[in-house]
Amino acid sequence: MIDVTPTSRQPNREPWTLDRLYHERAIALGLAIDPNTNTTYTSALNSFITFVKIHGFPIEPTEETLSLFAVFMSAHINPRSVNSYLSGICNQLEPYFPDVRARRNSPLVTRTVAGCMRRYGTPVRRKRPICEDDIIQVIDDIGQSTAHDDRLFLSMLTTGRDGLLRLGEMTTSDTVAFRSSRKLTLRHTQPTAAPTPRIFLRLPLLLCDALFPLNRELWLRSNGAVPTCAWFITRLKAYFPHDVAGQSLRAGGATSLAEAGVPPNVIQGIGRWASDAFQIYIRKNPVLLQAMLFGRPVHQPPAAAPL
Repeated sequence: MIDVTPTSRQPNREPWTLDRLYHERAIALGLAIDPNTNTTYTSALNSFITFVKIHGFPIEPTEETLSLFAVFMSAHINPRSVNSYLSGICNQLEPYFPDVRARRNSPLVTRTVAGCMRRYGTPVRRKRPICEDDIIQVIDDIGQSTAHDDRLFLSMLTTGRDGLLRLGEMTTSDTVAFRSSRKLTLRHTQPTAAPTPRIFLRLPLLLCDALFPLNRELWLRSNGAVPTCAWFITRLKAYFPHDVAGQSLRAGGATSLAEAGVPPNVIQGIGRWASDAFQIYIRKNPVLLQAMLFGRPVHQPPAAAPL
């Protein structure tokens, strides 16, 4: 038996019973994914169970069954969603079939999904980014309004775009069961590091300070409730009915930074993207973007420096 080293300073902790260990582990496993994600994965599993039942297949997710499921679903939904369905099935069935992910990544399944993408795939239609002219349009309409909800919407619109915020960082879920206080953005004042007297950076929410001085939430409506996603989208659609959505805020901010010449790695850091997936949010053709930044076509060499 390996003993603890003599110099170790391990604190004295009471041992747990086996029942408590199992109980705590069960809680941890239940919190491994977000409830909203769990609902999506459960929906994918229900689709798979329905598929195997109506076709008389066993419930075990074999390579054959998964590939046939991909073909069947691609004929009924966007084939891009099939990958998400397969991920949800793997997550839900992995405790019962530990090698389900290996089967999902097998050549048969991956090639089947790729073939369905080529057969049933449709062009991606992304919502356009919110540009500065759109912000000015909203400011011209409610910029002078004294209504709390008008100022709240305008603050969320400008802050979300310039800060590359996700809509979920400013709103709460429309579904009550998915709401969590841990996801709410709280008020915070950050003093600068300069030796001068403290300067507090504050968002333009003075009405919130007056109406709810003791509330911790940063975004609050006039009735004291945290704005929901549906509330913000409804206000947004009043100005831009068809061609914008929640992701238009991040897309507009990322595109604006790219047009200003901000390096891609800085844009990625501002938006807190973990990968280079942020590039799809820059809704500007790279050729046009280069011409805007440098004032010349892509293939035109830079002008020689004057002697």
